[in-house]
Amino acid sequence: MIVTELILTRHGQARCNLDGLVGGPRTCTGLTELGRHQATLTARRIAAEHADVPITALYAGTRLRLQQTGEIYATVLGLPLIVEPGLDGPIHGDADGRPWHEVKTAFDGGPHAHPDQPWATGSDTWNGYLRRAGTFLADLIERHNGDRVLFAAHGETVLAAHTLLLDLPPGAEAGFTVDHGSLTRWQLHLNRLGRRRWMLDRHNDTAHLAVL
Repeated sequence: MIVTELILTRHGQARCNLDGLVGGPRTCTGLTELGRHQATLTARRIAAEHADVPITALYAGTRLRLQQTGEIYATVLGLPLIVEPGLDGPIHGDADGRPWHEVKTAFDGGPHAHPDQPWATGSDTWNGYLRRAGTFLADLIERHNGDRVLFAAHGETVLAAHTLLLDLPPGAEAGFTVDHGSLTRWQLHLNRLGRRRWMLDRHNDTAHLAVL
């Protein structure tokens, strides 16, 4: 029996993604037209799959691309959107607005390459972000025990959920691809012996975007 379900989606393509810029709060100007189409198709798929088992709550982080994605979901699903600062992505500090290729070159890799070092002045460390996001997700899961919760999230939030629920060690070298508009689903199962176990039902599912 499925007790709790987490449906994590990455926001649609944003202008900062298309331009290759670090999309912090100063730089994010919202979704592209493609991003809006991606979010609409994702919402329609979720609505069809949950026609008989409705979503309980809909969350988005604070950056504009997340709020716009969440607003599309809210319209299609007929749900109120909860904007939650705890679901925002990493703090980028002085890297906000700079080209990602410059930041990665200066840091000798992406944020995960040196997980206990900030990738720019004033930024998070990768492991620090995962701990903060994981703590928030654990609390939210406890609050929503027995619910089906949908997230318009950053790819990093999906990675934080995997780190939490798979109990991955800090600085793990293996990673996960998370595409724009993709759907990832975690389910908490209760078996006949009364044991609970989180199961990854799907990851980075983009079948609904094949028409684009």
